[in-house]
Amino acid sequence: MSKYSRDPVTVRVPATSANLGPGFDSLGLSLSIYDEVTARVVDARPGRTRVTVEGEGADTLPSTEDHLVAHSLRVAAEALGGHPPSVELHCRNAIPQARGLGSSSAAIVAGVSLAAHLMTQITPDPARLLAIASRIEGHPDNVAPCLLGGFTVAWSDGDAARAVSREVVSGLSPVVYVPDGHGFTVIARKALPKSVSHADAAFNVSRAALAVCAFTTDASLLLEATDDRLHQTYRAASMPHTAALVTQLRDEGIPAMISGAGPSVLAFTPDPPVYPGFELRKLTVGQGARRIDPRLAPQVLPSG
Repeated sequence: MSKYSRDPVTVRVPATSANLGPGFDSLGLSLSIYDEVTARVVDARPGRTRVTVEGEGADTLPSTEDHLVAHSLRVAAEALGGHPPSVELHCRNAIPQARGLGSSSAAIVAGVSLAAHLMTQITPDPARLLAIASRIEGHPDNVAPCLLGGFTVAWSDGDAARAVSREVVSGLSPVVYVPDGHGFTVIARKALPKSVSHADAAFNVSRAALAVCAFTTDASLLLEATDDRLHQTYRAASMPHTAALVTQLRDEGIPAMISGAGPSVLAFTPDPPVYPGFELRKLTVGQGARRIDPRLAPQVLPSG
């Protein structure tokens, strides 16, 4: 029987924005909107899971083992060599749900991190947790910045997900425009063509490479570096207001892009304009997943 902590464990996980324009399924950024999840093991043996939610998704998310945090905790416990325990979970959500800001990745990383910290014989290893979280999510572009913090480049090496995190250049001012409507990754992916021209592929390779320089060394390159021909044009029809806002911001010289699969818009400016139909949030670059200790609040997973 696996050994689990008798004390409650709380983790704090950030919102994320994936793609960042040209870096489809590879580039990501953590943002300073956080969900906090507390887990308490009520029985080391498998059993019922009870979930309570406050904040975002309180009226829509499941309160049973179908909740993504609970599912991810179970999968991670098994992957780490244990048996899923009976747990009580309390989620305090601030990340908007289904808006392209990584709410599902945050839930996955929270569940995986909780499993590692509840299992007393496990030392949390970011690479191992990234692999588990990526298998649950299906791709690493959101879970990487959620787990590691900062600006990340993620890729798959065979079946293994890998990622590196770098500190973001100083002076970067991210803002997000969050619409009322929801977005769904599955629908957004169906809008993509099965192939693109060699010219468009080459264009995106150059911009993705430039984006690494822009986010880590020279923010003045961001407008050019966040241009894209691989996915945003094809998704525009399903989110016309989002696409129009991206175009308008870029026409004004503001680096802007669809955040993840949308419909939120991520932009970079210290003085953002306000647009009707979108909630504006000024943010900073976020830290990676952390366990919260009420006395010391030590960082147990790297943030960059």
